[in-house]
Amino acid sequence: MLSKDERHQFILSQLDIHDKILVIDLAKSQNVTPETIRRDLADLEMNEQLTRIHGGAVPFIPTQKEMVYERKMSLNYEAKLKIAKRASEFIQHGDTIAVDVGTTTVHIADMIEDIRSLTIVTNSLSAALRFNVAIEEKRISGKVIMLPGVTHPDQSSVKGSYTVDFLKRFHFNRAFISCGGVTKDAVYDFDMDESLVSEVMIQHSQEAILLTDSLKLNKKSTFEIGPLSTITKVICDEEKPFDWPESGYEWVSINDLHE
Repeated sequence: MLSKDERHQFILSQLDIHDKILVIDLAKSQNVTPETIRRDLADLEMNEQLTRIHGGAVPFIPTQKEMVYERKMSLNYEAKLKIAKRASEFIQHGDTIAVDVGTTTVHIADMIEDIRSLTIVTNSLSAALRFNVAIEEKRISGKVIMLPGVTHPDQSSVKGSYTVDFLKRFHFNRAFISCGGVTKDAVYDFDMDESLVSEVMIQHSQEAILLTDSLKLNKKSTFEIGPLSTITKVICDEEKPFDWPESGYEWVSINDLHE
């Protein structure tokens, strides 16, 4: 049986090979209990050598500084595509939807098919361009409304007081919300101004749909968007953490069978 230091080296070597490692796999390979591996992961995270996620770990991600948009796009990419595909299935003919800035919400435009008379309101420059492509390709009909504001080049977004004030004039059927982290109590983001935009989108929507990959579960970032209780649906690539209480929102796993 390996010593603690040897296990730590083995765990880090696995992270060099894989983008994501699982507690159950590490425990089996090292012939130790899952609790032992969880303690190892906690030690390594404390030393900023990895970041724990639900059921395992990924390479270290600083929690108080947001990555540049293009770099974030590559994290958990396949899961984000599947989450966006599932989210697109909730959009209906004639909807007015809000789409905030995120590397998961941006893919909704690529997944949407055969929707008519759709109005999209967004502060994401990337999402606006992709929805325009969807209209050009006749996968949808409708219009894109780009919110006014000050550009944030690192995140391909606009934000600020003009953005929030203009957004308050709308009422949405559905808002598609991204996040920097989510716990059993609240939804978080890294940027104060962008978190305010997401908060207003939620407040002015009949249904607020949170798109989050498993890397963000049980993580807090700098600013709170709002309580998780304000969310109608959560779409994720994993099941809801077992220790999260039952609440008023619906948890939608991309692994769930659906028609």
